[in-house]
Amino acid sequence: MSGRPTVVVTRRLPARVEDRLRTLFDARLNTADTPLDEAALAGAMRDADALLPTVTDRITAGLLSAPGRRVRIVSNFGVGFNNIDVSAAQTHGVVVTNTPDVLTDDTADLTITLLLMVARRTGEGERLVRAGHWTGWRPTQMLGTRVTGKTLGLIGFGRIGRAVAARARGGFGMRVLWHDPFASESDGAALGAERRDTIEEVLADSDFVSLHCPATPDTHHLMNATRLAAMRPEAFLINTSRGDVVEEGALVRALDDKAIAGAALDVYEREPSVSRALLTMENVVLLPHLGSATEETRVAMGNRAVDNLAAFFGGGTPRDRVA
Repeated sequence: MSGRPTVVVTRRLPARVEDRLRTLFDARLNTADTPLDEAALAGAMRDADALLPTVTDRITAGLLSAPGRRVRIVSNFGVGFNNIDVSAAQTHGVVVTNTPDVLTDDTADLTITLLLMVARRTGEGERLVRAGHWTGWRPTQMLGTRVTGKTLGLIGFGRIGRAVAARARGGFGMRVLWHDPFASESDGAALGAERRDTIEEVLADSDFVSLHCPATPDTHHLMNATRLAAMRPEAFLINTSRGDVVEEGALVRALDDKAIAGAALDVYEREPSVSRALLTMENVVLLPHLGSATEETRVAMGNRAVDNLAAFFGGGTPRDRVA
């Protein structure tokens, strides 16, 4: 027995973060890097003082209320924490933390990447070349959509939404519209972005619509059949927020019916499962949840999670406590 708090880590983290965990705690690392099933998570809740899960681990009320639970803090690796039953954690005296701030720029960069990919048909073009089917340049081949000077609509105008607005305005001279009931007029004014009172107003006037809202009961299926129908037929939908913000079946139908021109997705409603129909569509860009996937950001996220654990076990208040 080391006398140090025991921390179960559910997935592999960057080496520098794992080294720090070993230094500070009795760290139980997942060297196989395979998801823990519910039984394994239940065992971790009984055997450890802390759990460091990722956004794909479901920390349910049943796990938090189980007899013999030992875990006192869940230090989530991710800015979102909808994978944790926060209400149950509060009821049972379990502290919950997240890792905000550090992934803003990389997620905003990836949003712009997706916007450019879907507008300029780059995924489709790469597949053509790799398959050996490209026969040479011609004036009408794979004509895409111009990005510069177009209108970008942002649903959600928090840190990431504002970072996307700055890139779109400064890099491509785009007009930016936004809707967010929790943001202020001044947030947009500083970036030259225009506030709209409703989501529908943003959808009606945008060439590209990008989602930057958290996963909550209010945002579940925010983009449903009705809202997809409110988009322009030449518009594109981009999602780097959470998968269940979009009703995936409705999106497939909108694409089939050509109600919208295309979509670019980094997250999915039933992740890691992706609708088979989406997999066959050339006007859809699909990435494997890469929003924060840079070495710099994943190390920063890990260190933020470790900082929260260190503060808690040091008798202080974790910086990023959400429950």
